[in-house]
Amino acid sequence: MKIKHAFVSAVSAIAIMSGAQTATAAGHLEEVTVAYFLEWPMPFQFAKVNGTYEEEMGVKINWVAFDTGTAMSAAMASGDVQISVSQGVPPFVVAASAGQDIQIVDVAVSYSDNDNCVVRTDLEIDKDSAGELAGKKAAVPLGTAAHYGFLSQMNHFGVDVSSLEVVDMAPAEGAAALAQGSIDMACGWGGALRRMKESGNVLLTGAEKEELGILVFDVTSAPANFVAEEGELLSKFLAVTGKANDMWNEGGMQDEMLPVIAKDAGMDVESTAATMETFVFPSIGDQLGEKWLGGGAQSFMKGVADIFVNANSIDAALDSYAGTVNTGPLQAAGGM
Repeated sequence: MKIKHAFVSAVSAIAIMSGAQTATAAGHLEEVTVAYFLEWPMPFQFAKVNGTYEEEMGVKINWVAFDTGTAMSAAMASGDVQISVSQGVPPFVVAASAGQDIQIVDVAVSYSDNDNCVVRTDLEIDKDSAGELAGKKAAVPLGTAAHYGFLSQMNHFGVDVSSLEVVDMAPAEGAAALAQGSIDMACGWGGALRRMKESGNVLLTGAEKEELGILVFDVTSAPANFVAEEGELLSKFLAVTGKANDMWNEGGMQDEMLPVIAKDAGMDVESTAATMETFVFPSIGDQLGEKWLGGGAQSFMKGVADIFVNANSIDAALDSYAGTVNTGPLQAAGGM
């Protein structure tokens, strides 16, 4: 599989940029740039549209849409982005393993059924015949949650990844290529995954992946210097996010929230509802528990990193990822 060179080059660039991050004077920010995904509907977007973040934080928010978590890492490394919402754990791990000084500050969403790989229908390959994937062409957004899931599934099925032709494609591009028949399998999430399923089938369901220990969740991340210097501002951001999640989880406001979230995500209401039914938004209390930021996420990141090392996708893993999680701002947000 001839993907390592380009992948490692991107990681190296991130590491280099991370050393040149522009320090922000504490308490003097007038605006903050926040990265997020289109076609990835979440409760925070209700607060985003209504201006709640600006009201509570007292700063201007520049919201910038990204295609992948790896692009978010690069933008944080260059100082262009201060907060990334719903960055996948694998791209975070890739950046941290390369030396980028970024930190996880909350668990944004868990979504085992909304990140997967799809095999073209006419190949008639399913979980019982996955060995037939050898020699096939797969579109995978490298360094993302979908990449981790791809590697984990191939490992489970005993398919040698080096026997595949793997091309680095954003999910939307992969969905289009799958529909055109120019590739045999595509991996991705959100709206792109729904389009992929129109052209093929998944090998494993979300529940089947979880049984194998293939978890899929995203985090909110930020450069460590921003977390250290603007902790109170970040806590206010996380508090607004947490309240939006609680509002959604309680159920009574969903009818009002759904069309607002759908419009902001660039989706129709029906697709938004279907997508969010597969999402879990943990409360601040749950996030601080052992399953997530109390230890589970750190252990999971080490497992992700080790799989990437074994697949020759990154050169080395950190001894521990405990230092990449900072629960201080989230704990403070819980009291706001």
